[in-house]
Amino acid sequence: MNKINEIINLLDEVSKDPKLTVKKYKEKTGKGVVGVMPLYAPEEIIHAAGFLPMGLWGAQKEVSKARIYLPPFACSIMQTNMELQIEGAYDDLDAVVFSVPCDTLKCMSQKWKGKSPVIVFTHPQNRKLESANKFLVTEYEILKDKLEKILNVKISDESITNSIEIYNENRKVMREFSDLAGQYPNIIDPIQRHIVFKSRWFMEKSEHTKLVKELISEIKKLPIEEWDGYKVIATGIMIEPEEILQIFKDKKIAIVADDLAQESRQFRHDVPEGDQPLLRLAKWWQNLEGCALATDTKKLRGQMLIDMAKKYNADAVLICMMKFCDPEEFDYPVYYREFQEAGIKNLLIEIDLEMTAFEQTNTRLQTLVETL
Repeated sequence: MNKINEIINLLDEVSKDPKLTVKKYKEKTGKGVVGVMPLYAPEEIIHAAGFLPMGLWGAQKEVSKARIYLPPFACSIMQTNMELQIEGAYDDLDAVVFSVPCDTLKCMSQKWKGKSPVIVFTHPQNRKLESANKFLVTEYEILKDKLEKILNVKISDESITNSIEIYNENRKVMREFSDLAGQYPNIIDPIQRHIVFKSRWFMEKSEHTKLVKELISEIKKLPIEEWDGYKVIATGIMIEPEEILQIFKDKKIAIVADDLAQESRQFRHDVPEGDQPLLRLAKWWQNLEGCALATDTKKLRGQMLIDMAKKYNADAVLICMMKFCDPEEFDYPVYYREFQEAGIKNLLIEIDLEMTAFEQTNTRLQTLVETL
C-alpha cells in the first residue's frame, strides 16, 4: 500500500503543480510546452516535435476578468481558462492548439489574449465519409506546418508514427488501469482514480505509462476484497472539483467505469494501424463514438452506457452535466429515455468549476444511495 500511495502522490503533485512539471520538462529536454484545449487534439503531432502537450481544462477558481470576454453562459472550463490566461498562467506556453467542436471553443479561439500563438483546426462532423478523413488530414497537415514554423522544428512522418505507438501503449495501459480500479474500489477510491487520469494531461506519455504500469503491478499484488458500497458508471465531460469526488468517497460510491471526455473517451480506442500517420490520426476521430461533441446521428451513447452498466455490474449511471454545455444537454433526453425503458437507475448532477458549495450535490447523491 505504501508504494501505491507513493505513486499516486507523485501523480497528484503533477496534477496540482503543472508549472513545476513544465519547468522540469524544459530542463530535461531543452524544449517547451504546447497547450491543448479540450476536447480532442492530435497530441501525437506535438509529441513528435519533442514538445510536451499539456491539457488546459481550467481550474477551480473564482472568475471575474473573464466576464469581459465571455458571456456568463459559457461553460466553466472556458471561463476559468480565460481567467487563467488573463492572469498570465499560460504565458510560458510555446503555442496553444484549439479544436472547435462547440460555439464556446470557437469564441475562445478568437478571443484568446495570451502571449502564445494560437493554432485552430476543425474536426469534420459528418465523420463517417471518406472525404471527412481527407479533410481532416489536410487540417492536420496545416496544423503540423504551423507547429513547425512556430516551434522551429521539423516533424517527420517517422516521428509521428513513433509518437502514435507511445500514445497507443498509454491508451492500452490506461484501459487496464480503469478496469483494475473497478475491481479494487477498497484500494483505489474516486479521488485517486481521478488523479491517475488527470495526471496524463501534464506528463510525457511514456513517463506516465511507466508509472501507471508500476501502479498496476502493485495493485495486482493485493487480494480483491468484497465491496460493500455502490458501483456507478460516470458520463459527461469531467468530474471536478475534487470536493464532489470526496462526497463519492464518503458515501462509498465507486466509479467502476466512465464515459468522460477528460478521462476514458481519450483512450477508449487506439489509433488504428496504417502507413500514413496523419490518416491514422484522422481515423481515430472517425471511430470515436458516444460523445456529444462528435456528431452521432444514430445516438449510440445510450445503448453504450446501458451495455457498460451491465458489463461492470453497476448499480446506476451518473450523469455529470457540465453547466451550460449545450451539446451535452441536447444528448441527455435521448439516453435518459433509453435508461427508463431499460430500467437503468440514473442520476444527474451539475458540474461547475466555480462551485464553492456542495450541499445540493451531497443531497442528490444521498438520495441515490437511499434508492439503491
